[in-house]
Amino acid sequence: MRLLLPILFLLLTAPLAQAGEARQRLDAFADTVGGLAARFEQQVFDAAGELRESSRGELALTRPNRFRWEYIEPFPQLIVADGARVWIFDPDLEQVTVRRQDEEEQRSPLSVLLDLTDLDRLYEVSEQPARDGMLWLGLAPREEEPAFRGVSLGLDASGLAVMELEDLLGQRTVMRFSGWQRNPAFPSDTFAFTPPPGVDVVGDAGEIEPPVEIQPLRE
Repeated sequence: MRLLLPILFLLLTAPLAQAGEARQRLDAFADTVGGLAARFEQQVFDAAGELRESSRGELALTRPNRFRWEYIEPFPQLIVADGARVWIFDPDLEQVTVRRQDEEEQRSPLSVLLDLTDLDRLYEVSEQPARDGMLWLGLAPREEEPAFRGVSLGLDASGLAVMELEDLLGQRTVMRFSGWQRNPAFPSDTFAFTPPPGVDVVGDAGEIEPPVEIQPLRE
């Protein structure tokens, strides 16, 4: 589920939705954006609606196809997509998993925020009833074998506030974001990753510079 999300936001009072108003609010939020950064809180519910996991952290996105997703609590984990590879660093296990970055991350609702020209091509977009003081958009994947059933985006007066994602097993992930920064000046190493000395590196990512010893993934 964490990798679906390399896959948004907070609650404020808003008026009842009119036709197209949620889409207009999303368009305004994403207009002229080439990079985004925010804090997030994440809750995962099973198909019966029981809370199974809570976490919080920080994220960063930039064009083209780069993201940084860092879980801070309760367990640290770092996911970095550098445009060619996805690195997953688990400090507690002292292990890094690396693989080639595929189109799944590039088609995520988060990535679409940086280029809304892909939104209608990749998703069926529909206005949903206002709730929780927000306007809502529904996104249904157009592909024949999607990685998830659908996404609901909640938009408050300042922009994207909540993302609710339902996977193919009925599990629901709710993301609440705060502190959005538009087009921040990212440090040069934000979307790069070098495995720390002494950790195990597992996976397959082709040639990596500088070279690191990579063990094949166990089946």
